[in-house]
Amino acid sequence: MGGVTFLPPADWRNRHGLARLVSVLGAGNARIVGGAVRDTLLGIETSDIDIATPHDPRAVIDLLEAAGIKAVPTGIDHGTITAVSSDEVYEVTTLRRDVTTDGRRATVAFTDDWREDAARRDFTINALYADPQTGEIHDYFGGIADLEARHVRFIGDPYRRIAEDHLRILRFFRFLARFGDIADPDGLQACTERANDLMALSRERIANELLRLLVAPRAVEIVALMIERGVLVPVLPEIADVARLADLARREADSGIAADPIRRLAALLPADPVVAASVGARLKLSNKQRQRLESATLPVDADPHALAYRLGTELAIDRLLLSGGDAAAISDWPRPKLPMSGGQLVAKGLKAGPDVAKTLRAIEDRWIAEGFPDAARVAAITDEEVAQALDATR
Repeated sequence: MGGVTFLPPADWRNRHGLARLVSVLGAGNARIVGGAVRDTLLGIETSDIDIATPHDPRAVIDLLEAAGIKAVPTGIDHGTITAVSSDEVYEVTTLRRDVTTDGRRATVAFTDDWREDAARRDFTINALYADPQTGEIHDYFGGIADLEARHVRFIGDPYRRIAEDHLRILRFFRFLARFGDIADPDGLQACTERANDLMALSRERIANELLRLLVAPRAVEIVALMIERGVLVPVLPEIADVARLADLARREADSGIAADPIRRLAALLPADPVVAASVGARLKLSNKQRQRLESATLPVDADPHALAYRLGTELAIDRLLLSGGDAAAISDWPRPKLPMSGGQLVAKGLKAGPDVAKTLRAIEDRWIAEGFPDAARVAAITDEEVAQALDATR
């Protein structure tokens, strides 16, 4: 692609806070970088706007504070300042070059060389910079051509990029699942050969990348490629087959239910809550995520509405989609409330305590089994259960 390329129009380019921030940093000293440029070229809506600048981080803080813009040194050692401009949040990062790397973290030095900053990034499609005022794009490594070809390619030597940050192995596949039609052969081979490097990463970082990958458009195809290449074996040997994930993805689409990363992870695991618990702990998922992961491995043992009532809609949808049940039937179902209370049972003669709780559960069980009938039917059920409870105490 010859000539100069410009960003197409996008709502974010008209933000007042962005214009104010760029004005403070000075003409030529601020460029939009990375995802916002990439996504805008692809026509994808973007919310996070990252800005690169040759200004030293301390100088950035001084400039922002002098202009009345809040500056938070969220990652100052790595050159990143969070700027709150007109109630809009931006990450402003000084141009950098890597001094040392160990596969997990980098020590950086600051520079004023845009190409040097671009050279330390992972993929060509992420190393695009745009002038926030004119929209002119600066492309140092053929990222625009790769974006048009949907070609996910490391900048420079893939082995070196992976040695700098092992997480780039998973990022390669995530970007391939989201943006790619072509897996760069050299990059794919490097990721395959260096898969054991993933063991050096924190499990939180692995989980974050994997869960984002699982909801990407080509997740099924790319996970199958990862399994074929043995990429996940070092950290998640339980993932050995993509068939259930493929079935789940079809059911989600047919039901009009959004893809969910925890549900999709469950589809990649054996239908065993013990295995799910082990994986959830290893990946350091939140308690809620672990609960969902374990629940999703269990079989459907009730009518969809009964399941939704007892588990909640989210957990019920997980199980139904994974088992081939009718999840669409409950996706917008308003969970009913039992029209009976413990106080009403006491008023009917039961003694407050275990007898009330036991009778209320019996009433609720029958109400669920009968498909949540109206209050008149619940009253009849209640009379029967109360009479039985009173007889048992005589």
